[in-house]
Amino acid sequence: MLLNYQYRAYPNTTQKLELNYWRRLAQYWYNWQLGERFQWWEQNRCALNSCPLICHLPELKDKPDYYSQKKLLPGKKKDLTLVYHSGELLDFTRLPSQTLQDVCNRTKKAFERFVKGDRNGKRSGKPRFKNAAQYRTLKIEGQAITIQRIEKRCLWISIAKLSGWLKIRLHRLLPDGFKLKNLLLTKKADGWHTSLVLENPTVPVFSPDKIVPTWDNSMGMDAVLHKDDYLATSDNTKLPSLKSFRKSQDRLAKVSRRKSLKKKGSKSRRLLAKRQSREHQRIARARKDHAYNTANELVRSGKYVFFYEDLKLKNLTKRNQAKQDKNGKYLPNGQSVKSGLNKSWLDAAFGQFFSVLDYIASKAGAVTRKCNPAYTSQLLSYRDEFVFTDCGIREWYDEKENLLVERDVNSALNLKRVGLGMFPTIKRRRGNLVVVASTTNSTSKEVLESLRSQKPTP
Repeated sequence: MLLNYQYRAYPNTTQKLELNYWRRLAQYWYNWQLGERFQWWEQNRCALNSCPLICHLPELKDKPDYYSQKKLLPGKKKDLTLVYHSGELLDFTRLPSQTLQDVCNRTKKAFERFVKGDRNGKRSGKPRFKNAAQYRTLKIEGQAITIQRIEKRCLWISIAKLSGWLKIRLHRLLPDGFKLKNLLLTKKADGWHTSLVLENPTVPVFSPDKIVPTWDNSMGMDAVLHKDDYLATSDNTKLPSLKSFRKSQDRLAKVSRRKSLKKKGSKSRRLLAKRQSREHQRIARARKDHAYNTANELVRSGKYVFFYEDLKLKNLTKRNQAKQDKNGKYLPNGQSVKSGLNKSWLDAAFGQFFSVLDYIASKAGAVTRKCNPAYTSQLLSYRDEFVFTDCGIREWYDEKENLLVERDVNSALNLKRVGLGMFPTIKRRRGNLVVVASTTNSTSKEVLESLRSQKPTP
């Protein structure tokens, strides 16, 4: 099984200069390939309203692709390459050949996502030319890396065409019997970081099809954006949120205002830009750490199947449609309130959390599955009755069962029923919701036991 281990790297001054030069070479090669593809794209087409007999096209040339551009590398290494706008002379022989080929692969993927789309058919925007701050990662293949020494907290490696040994700080131990496949060197706001791609033979290959979900080995989860709650589970528990951006937005806004007042290109503006990037890095790291801690807490519960709602986060964070009167004057459309909700959705980062949960669960031999959340927050989980018809109803007291039901926990139980195929079919007739083919009685006993098991954590 392939595992990624990220560590902090401590290159010396000579190595820093060389790695920055490598980034400059990779950035130039990436932009040059994109420019060649865009040039071919523009020169080998004409407008739809143009007559093909009149529209003049230059002499057609072969379409640049991954293999044709990779074949240009031996010629680039024979002599120095002149950058016309800056007057630089770039030496491609100083960068490992596998890294240059990986740049060709990155260009190919970026352009194919724009033209054809990814494996799901979703097309990306037009690829952009990258500046020095945007091109940050270099891929080094395992055949160009030699492990020189491993100590308790440090690792020294040697990379082809990089002088000296590169020191890596091990904040967690490497697995026994690993095989280094490749390495990613990334320049971040606080320095250089490495991502080691290791093949660990002790971790078996996981097959999710072997797990059969049941009521006892599964858990439903509902995303919560209410006060300090982050997730509600079908085990009648709630997990707290972090709100890393909300806690840091005042400090970040202060730095951003000071930076905007400085002259572009000045030293003070560069220092404030670095400080701003560090603030963003702290927010992102806190959010990622919270996602891993929450995922590990869920996996330690002993469940093997995790059901969560299939959130359309892109639609949830859309702006409200503008409203105008007869004279063209814009009317209030509730966007000021929606902006705060959008910020909360983005700060919660549920998309990142579910990706992390999928990774952590697969390492522990568990699976995650998406469920359609339609009507799961409205229908009572142990009775065919629509109780939570308004978002303002957070709790409901059942006098018959002498039970206080929370909206989010009830929704998590319904998501679990959806994942197990026990949620009833609901149709709308004359504006009213009607339950069809009910299976509630088959799970009402288990649902009531879960609701009475323990009180939600404050």
